[in-house]
Amino acid sequence: MTAFSLEPAQLAWCAELRTLAAERLRPLAEKGEPGRVNRVLLAELGSLGLLGRLFTSGALDLCLMRESLAYACTEAETALALQGLGAHPVHTHGTESQRARWLPRVAEGSAVAAFALSEPGAGSDAVALGLRAERDGAPGVASGSGSSGTAPGIGSQEAASDGGSLGGVASGGGAGAADGGSRGETACDGGSRGRTASDGAQGRAGSGGTQDSRISGGGSSGSVTPDRSARDARTPADRSSRSAASGGGIRGAGAREGGSPGAAASDGGTEGGRAAAGGSPGSGRAVHASQHAVHDSPAPAGLAAAPDGPARWRLTGEKCWISNAPEADFYTVFARTTPGAGARGVTAFLVPADRPGLTGNGLDMLSPHPIGALRFDAVPVTADDVLGEVDRGFRIAMGTLNLFRPSVGAFAVGMARAALDATLAHTAGRDAFGGKLRDLQAVSHQVAEMALRTEAARLMVYAAATAYDENAPDVPQRAAMAKLLATETAQYVVDTAVQLHGARALQRGHLLEHLYREVRAPRIYEGASEVQRGIIAKELYAAHQEAR
Repeated sequence: MTAFSLEPAQLAWCAELRTLAAERLRPLAEKGEPGRVNRVLLAELGSLGLLGRLFTSGALDLCLMRESLAYACTEAETALALQGLGAHPVHTHGTESQRARWLPRVAEGSAVAAFALSEPGAGSDAVALGLRAERDGAPGVASGSGSSGTAPGIGSQEAASDGGSLGGVASGGGAGAADGGSRGETACDGGSRGRTASDGAQGRAGSGGTQDSRISGGGSSGSVTPDRSARDARTPADRSSRSAASGGGIRGAGAREGGSPGAAASDGGTEGGRAAAGGSPGSGRAVHASQHAVHDSPAPAGLAAAPDGPARWRLTGEKCWISNAPEADFYTVFARTTPGAGARGVTAFLVPADRPGLTGNGLDMLSPHPIGALRFDAVPVTADDVLGEVDRGFRIAMGTLNLFRPSVGAFAVGMARAALDATLAHTAGRDAFGGKLRDLQAVSHQVAEMALRTEAARLMVYAAATAYDENAPDVPQRAAMAKLLATETAQYVVDTAVQLHGARALQRGHLLEHLYREVRAPRIYEGASEVQRGIIAKELYAAHQEAR
């Protein structure tokens, strides 16, 4: 791997992305409701061709997109990343029919995806998954590529290529408990709010852009002002809970983990299916959730499997802290198919939001982010819903994280750079103690430290992404290092920026107030900092053992 520097075309593309984020995406983000999926924003990301690039670009391009968008509009960055995280397993391990049904809609922003891995008792300890996939009826074909049959209880809507209607319910009320019997509160119910997929539909019509407006590269750098919209000033009490009852399921979205967006050739699937992933950008109607999905309809009784039909299971348990839940249109769900087998007994399923027995609710978080909890009450799935192979789902989850962890670092670098630039402007213009703040050595040295750490983190992120694109053997270690260093660095840089700005940085609507809330979560999701240190140490000792 050579010393890293961006090519002129890449620099121009990043500058154009920053400008677009500031001028076209941020205004749409500021009109969205905090804590909800912004479908209008997704549609614009689709019309610009950015969502389609999730399936055609490498890890480095993904990092450049996330860093550049985060600099001027964290909401747009997050919306793009969640689509990628939730849909990546479908892109790399889905069947031709799964990819043809969902990926074009994800690329245009009309379907929301979600990555459903975390659980109340299995956050950082992903091997401890408790969501059960229990075989239903007579044993069928236990493989990841079942027949085209549709199990009873799975609506004909769902079997249609268009994914069925988008209306669905995300009730904040009781749902199937992990024991599969009684209904009641879950570990994630505190501070929850009910949401429905249809609640976000007001932004589905009109994308604010056309195919002709796609990014071509080049353009001037967009500026970031220290003021944020009053949308961030809303308190949890202002974000009133909403719920609705309906016969449909719920849809959630989220995507941030996995291999490089376009590196799926060796991971399974056909060329035709991958070509479908680059479908034309469009309307912004479907959301992909990787960790949460909900349905209010009772599960049908007696889902008997024909002896020669696809294998069938029922999912029972909970998922929590799932981005885009419960508003996503489909979920990449990881469930235990073989009890007691640890990582070797987990299977990945593609679960549309309208499956019976799937319910969920939104959660109010520190940063206004679309996130929620899901409950599975005997949700029916078949071999046709399996992604990859039965009992091999954990490696799909980890492969996704290996791709998205460096790009989480890129997200952090973008926020750090925005905080640094705001600090440079403030300290250069602020009069204090008979001069400018920058004239005080205590201040200028802190600014220098902010720049030093940000640049080091950026280079490590780019190196990890390049290693992924080159299929280097040390990708897990590099990905962990990149996420760890970048997220910890961003926390330091934003905190220092707040300190140097003083009280104004804590005022609702200020850029740094916004970044201060945004910067905390990346040190936890997709593997907490402590987990990353464990991965790094494990890889180091393994390499040491091999060298002996």
